[in-house]
Amino acid sequence: QVQLRESGPGLVKPSQTLSLTCTVSGDSITATGDYWKWIRQPPGKGLEWMGTITNSGSTYYNPSLKSRTSISRDTSKNQFTLQLRSVTPEDTAVYYCARSGSYTTGTQYSYRGQGTQVTVSS
Repeated sequence: QVQLRESGPGLVKPSQTLSLTCTVSGDSITATGDYWKWIRQPPGKGLEWMGTITNSGSTYYNPSLKSRTSISRDTSKNQFTLQLRSVTPEDTAVYYCARSGSYTTGTQYSYRGQGTQVTVSS
């Protein structure tokens, strides 16, 4: 059974960098055909795809967030990480990591973590 778990601070100050880590078990992030995503849901809004790192390490970003977003991975720990720079209160959301076997971009997924609340506030 594939499991994903998000970890990171729940409170970030404006202008700082939000960093979250997704730890994966039951699957390898280097397995052929898997796409590993970060998705978020602001309060009262729908899901927003932020970016993807593929099994080979290629990255894809939502154009609206590309200038502030980086996704990387640590294959030795089977983890991938999100960094979102220069955050504002509009970045307050529940952040999810997810796996898709079919779609490089978008909010579709086959497995998802339980999510972690991140609040941007001074």
